[in-house]
Amino acid sequence: MAGPYFDPEYENLNIRINPPRVSVDNSSCNDCTLVKVDSMNKPGILLEVVQILTDLDLIITKAYISSDGGWFMDVFHVTDQNGKKVIDFRTTEYIEKALGPKGQAADWMKSWPGKRVGLHSVGNHTAVELIGRDRPGLLSEIFAVLADLHFNISGAEVWTHNTRIACVLYVNDDTTYRAVDDPSRLCLMEEQLKNILGGTQDDEQVACHSFSMGFTHIDRRLHQMMLADRDYEGSDTLNEVEYPSSLKPKIFVERCEEKGYSVVTVNCKDRPKLMFDIVCTLTDMHYVVFHATISSDSPYASQEYFIRHMDGCTLDKEEEKGRVIKCLEAAIHRRVSEGLSLELCAKDRVGLLSEVTRILREHGLSVTRAGVSTVGEKAKNVFYVRDSSGNHVDMKTIEALRKEIGRTMMLNVKKAPVSAQAPHETKGWAKTSFFFGSLLEKFLS
Repeated sequence: MAGPYFDPEYENLNIRINPPRVSVDNSSCNDCTLVKVDSMNKPGILLEVVQILTDLDLIITKAYISSDGGWFMDVFHVTDQNGKKVIDFRTTEYIEKALGPKGQAADWMKSWPGKRVGLHSVGNHTAVELIGRDRPGLLSEIFAVLADLHFNISGAEVWTHNTRIACVLYVNDDTTYRAVDDPSRLCLMEEQLKNILGGTQDDEQVACHSFSMGFTHIDRRLHQMMLADRDYEGSDTLNEVEYPSSLKPKIFVERCEEKGYSVVTVNCKDRPKLMFDIVCTLTDMHYVVFHATISSDSPYASQEYFIRHMDGCTLDKEEEKGRVIKCLEAAIHRRVSEGLSLELCAKDRVGLLSEVTRILREHGLSVTRAGVSTVGEKAKNVFYVRDSSGNHVDMKTIEALRKEIGRTMMLNVKKAPVSAQAPHETKGWAKTSFFFGSLLEKFLS
């Protein structure tokens, strides 16, 4: 006997009856733009909204989140990177379309390939994921191997934390500039990259590598890789340099007895994408945010999240609370780079990254984070660096780099060491959304 018939569109009926309402308001506040989102509630919707706003390089200065029951209501106070209102018509139109009834966040993000990871999501590129134990010169060796195997790197994002390294590389054939689907070439690349990551058989986490097939936002994917690699365990040797005791994140987990929530409070130094990193981590740890309040009083941020686990439970065990605190601390640290930021612009060519990272290594510099993008024939590479001991880079070394690298490309030092900054210069951070951020105008045109 046949079972009952269910219309496949029934699941989306509520959304069609009550489509999302999005407004971009530039009149209510003098110093910021208000983005208001009213929508049917669904798993992961908060992360989708925050993801789109941060991918547009917008700074979230305040936010009020409420998603109890079946409805999701958010108000975000945002500015551009210069602290001004968002008045560009194409940007405001994109926000309304991406979050509105005709767009839906997930569908619109697929049209922005630079922010996604996946074999099929980036056209003529193959996305390669690597994670392993970090060491001086490792990134240089990875780029050199790919160049020797005739792979061109058109984009990359690299994070390091707690002696671990995670990176997503977009590669293609250096002659045809098309994705490589030859199994023998891919196997050879995998084998050689595994040898580079190296390690002992006793270290199960030493060499994990894969060819991504899904549709995952690249920053979220890096968080997932680091979280799965348990980078939150142990102690980061650079923490004392990057985080003096007065600036270390202060994270508390308490219980709201009246409403049956766990309350996660985060107080730390503010920076771009801070809210995304925290919401991303909570989501990937299977916690649901029901209410939240976010505020920024530069240079500090205060964020409060009312959460439950997906199964409806709160964080009652001390061990569980401790794990949430450690994971959020790691999520905050991963994107922090207080060392020098070197921005290099040059005409793109095969082996460029291998050459640049070789020069950095020869000058005793270690890369703590990197972003690589290519637009047409122009390559833009950003490297956050320290010396091999984890200390701030001597300016004599920077001058030597200028002399050597400056012959073939432009070198711009974006950030000075913390010890050299005056107190008022710590307000606001150098722009960190370098990965494919410059492609926005291209994709919106």
